[in-house]
Amino acid sequence: MQRYQRGRGSRRLARARRLPAAVLIVAVLADLVWPPFNTFPLLATVPVIAAPMLSLRRTVASGAAACLAGWLLSFRENQEVDTRANVIGFTTLITLTVVAAFLNRMFAREREQLRTSRQVAEAVQRAMLPAVPERVRGLAVATRYRAAQEEALIGGDLYAAHETPHGLRMVIGDVRGKGTQAFTLVNTLLGAFHAAALQLPDLPAVVRAAEVQVQDAKAQERDAPFEDFVTAVFVEILPDRSALRVANRGHPAPLLVHGGEVTALEPKEPSLPLGLGDLAGPDVPVDRYDLPPGATVVLFTDGIIEARDRDGVFFDPVPPLTCPLPPDPGAVLDAMLAALFRHTDELDDDAAALAVTRLPDENAAEGSPAAAHR
Repeated sequence: MQRYQRGRGSRRLARARRLPAAVLIVAVLADLVWPPFNTFPLLATVPVIAAPMLSLRRTVASGAAACLAGWLLSFRENQEVDTRANVIGFTTLITLTVVAAFLNRMFAREREQLRTSRQVAEAVQRAMLPAVPERVRGLAVATRYRAAQEEALIGGDLYAAHETPHGLRMVIGDVRGKGTQAFTLVNTLLGAFHAAALQLPDLPAVVRAAEVQVQDAKAQERDAPFEDFVTAVFVEILPDRSALRVANRGHPAPLLVHGGEVTALEPKEPSLPLGLGDLAGPDVPVDRYDLPPGATVVLFTDGIIEARDRDGVFFDPVPPLTCPLPPDPGAVLDAMLAALFRHTDELDDDAAALAVTRLPDENAAEGSPAAAHR
């Protein structure tokens, strides 16, 4: 996912870096078209605009270019360079260039600190998430994760997949909020899912075990607000791979991709998120769907579908998946994420995705019998 976001951000930054040169050109053209126009105020903005976007050397070069342009334009108007107006103008340009250089160093330090904080937060988040098996008895699995660009806090997105005697069991979820409280709930839910998925015989029991643990974690936190919750989808693919069971707790519906068509696996009966289960009954609605050979189930967090373009339009993952795609979960996720970063400049929320493909029967291979976990 990083390479899509990096490419889009690089193009946007490249366009922004042309702004100081564009302002310099506009100032020169304005002076040529309308000689009475005082270009010094416009030229003075050139190094200031360059400071947050360019390197120190280019910021100073922008200021020098503005000074040179002002000096040449003053000769064109047959004015003496040492007149009072020109002296004030050049003094202002030089002063603002020095100030711009100082601001450039401050911006550079702050960007480095933010980049380091974001990298640490993302590294901690990735370390929390258990490794998933790439192959499990005729199933291929892939994951993607990316922290929000505007955040430097540990996020609440999570996923896990474990091979069990009852089939491949998976969960993807999103904890409300960020920071240490989200970190606690993520660890609680992952631990509860790990234990329950391996030991309990049916999917509703796994969900109820996760609910109990999230409720207990909330009770342990003095400052935990009542409305803290975790949206999650629990998926169980049967051992013979013919079908899957889905329990959705207030999370975006998974997508079933097969033969160029996409089906949203919407729950027939909505359920409250984990942590709010005490407001509803003990029943856990579970829906069953067929899983034909070559089909891919795509799970994702709301950071993907809540990404907006410049007009505020939300991203729809269905169109990029409504085309012939190979029976490969990594390729399916890459197609969705490539479309996502064509749609938006940056993510406002963390984004996680997990996909599993039922390999065509002639290509199916037995995976490792061990569940991948930490």
